[in-house]
Amino acid sequence: MSKLRRLGAVGLAALVGLSAPAMAQGDDRISENGTVRLDGVEVPLSSFLSEEGREYLRHLIVDKPFGNAVPDIAEERLRQDGIMAAFLKPMRERYAVDIHEDRIGGVVVDVVTPAEGIAPENADRLLINVHGGGFTTGGRSASLVESVPLAALMKIKVVSIDYRMAPEYQFPAASEDVVAVYRELLKSYDATKIGLYGCSAGGVLAAQSVAWFQAHELPAPAALGVFCASLGGYFGGDATMTAGALNGYLPPLDPPPAANGPPPVPGYLDEADSSDPLVYPLSSDTVMAQFPPTLFISGTRSFEFSAALNSHNALARVGVESQLHGWDAMFHGFIYNSDLPEAREAYDIMVHFFQTHLAD
Repeated sequence: MSKLRRLGAVGLAALVGLSAPAMAQGDDRISENGTVRLDGVEVPLSSFLSEEGREYLRHLIVDKPFGNAVPDIAEERLRQDGIMAAFLKPMRERYAVDIHEDRIGGVVVDVVTPAEGIAPENADRLLINVHGGGFTTGGRSASLVESVPLAALMKIKVVSIDYRMAPEYQFPAASEDVVAVYRELLKSYDATKIGLYGCSAGGVLAAQSVAWFQAHELPAPAALGVFCASLGGYFGGDATMTAGALNGYLPPLDPPPAANGPPPVPGYLDEADSSDPLVYPLSSDTVMAQFPPTLFISGTRSFEFSAALNSHNALARVGVESQLHGWDAMFHGFIYNSDLPEAREAYDIMVHFFQTHLAD
């Protein structure tokens, strides 16, 4: 399977550390305390994790609470929306916001604002979110999980875009939707006062969008957040090889015979060219050199960690300000769980980054 096809196939299950089939029950390579045994080497839970982080990671490794993806896309979207609703409930209790639907540039969006009002210094500032979900799920569900904390903590308006996804649409539909919304918002907000961010597929799309703004002669936003993603897709490097095993997804000891299943859902990037900077900006130093200051968020048990590190270094090589913050033993999309102190630390870093880089 090609890198682009794999990217299109990754859904929100991966956002909670699930990126491979569950192992058989009773596999003694995984202990009840979360220790994973890899060819005789025992890998315990990290000593740097918070108490909540240790317990939640143990839960993910041992209990596999979210199950596996289903082939029917409508059913899978409902399943993923249920997972996101479970993350959103405590988030709404912790962070008071107002949410309303709107249409900007012909595209449906959710507008998230702090319940106590936008801070005076942010009255003419704006954050734009593009949600995760493997370019197939997450619309108006993962989008809220990504938008609520920043809207409340930064006391700023967040516009989250319900962009077109696979299998109904392929690249560049989502980029076109982001450009349409951005172009309309530029009529009311200066680009120097806009931040753009996304998690997982949304992080990839946020980076793609900056390249698309260049191609359409639109000014770059003031700052870019690429969370649990990179400028060149998720995969590559050591983390792709190690993350699944460290999260308890080991090859079955007795593999079942291959079964004929339904054909895979067409991926968003299946027909895209990975050498095109509008797909992966990492492929062009010229495009990257025009990027705004960029913040990467990841974890050492996340399959995109190596790719994020590589992208961070690539931006530095072309003279672009870049920050990478990683948490030991955190998995893909850990920021979706606001009960984790590690996630709340990440929110604070995001807020500080955007507050610092958006113009007054």
